[in-house]
Amino acid sequence: MHKYEVIIYWSEEDNSYIAEVPELAGCMADGESMLAALENVHVVINEWIETAKSLGREIPQPKGRLAYA
Repeated sequence: MHKYEVIIYWSEEDNSYIAEVPELAGCMADGESMLAALENVHVVINEWIETAKSLGREIPQPKGRLAYA
């Protein structure tokens, strides 16, 4: 289990919950419930990391909660 921050919100446009991982560009998943979105995003995080490794790209270390000014 990775320790990246996950933001979950309801999307009227998609009619589903969206789970985003801000530290991993473009890493997101959806689901019919918040739990489903969270479970799906963990699969996508693993795929994101495996793809980055195969392409020789840097994988950011989890920083925990992000702060915005």
